[in-house]
Amino acid sequence: MKPAAFLFDLDGTLVDTEKVWARAMVAYIVDRGGKTTVEDLLPRIVGRNWLDIDAALHEMFPMLGDTTPMEDACELRRYYEAFATDPASMRIEGSIAFFKRASAVAPCAIVSGSPRRDVLAAAAMCGIAERTALVLGAGDYAKGKPDPSGYLEAARRLGVDPADCVVVEDSSVGVASGVAAGMKVIALERGAVPQTFDGETWRVADLSELDFEKEFAA
Repeated sequence: MKPAAFLFDLDGTLVDTEKVWARAMVAYIVDRGGKTTVEDLLPRIVGRNWLDIDAALHEMFPMLGDTTPMEDACELRRYYEAFATDPASMRIEGSIAFFKRASAVAPCAIVSGSPRRDVLAAAAMCGIAERTALVLGAGDYAKGKPDPSGYLEAARRLGVDPADCVVVEDSSVGVASGVAAGMKVIALERGAVPQTFDGETWRVADLSELDFEKEFAA
């Protein structure tokens, strides 16, 4: 197929940040009197929208108080930056190379559950900001993955048929979101925790494994 658009997840797909965010959340929670581990948090955050993650954290750890998702995101970013000492090392080079190649064929969007500010910063770090036709972050669409609203909103804004879009995801909830949107999905088996995929069109460990010309440029 020749896609009308490529729609990329961010964390775990273009940048390997999920374990770093989990470490930051653990430190953030511990400093406020809670107790948890990276292993406990990762399954709860991988692929999820920040608004959903924040709500879950407040339910699990009442000591976090009545702060808003925006306040929490700003405070948590300080912890993240303390752990992310070499941001460039978190680039997933095979995915970035695929993104750049895809952007020459069709519009490329990033549909993420992270705050928009973080998505834009990651796109710049990856050297793909100017090649990105659209960015959707937490709060830019109705419901987080596995709901399809983010990918459907991206297709709507780009003016393309969802059936002609290709989604690139690394989490089970992300793959489910793309499949529910009626899109073709590439599932990346490289997530921070083991995932169970269902309904994907392609499954690879790295996007460099795909024959781009054969699959998408014909």
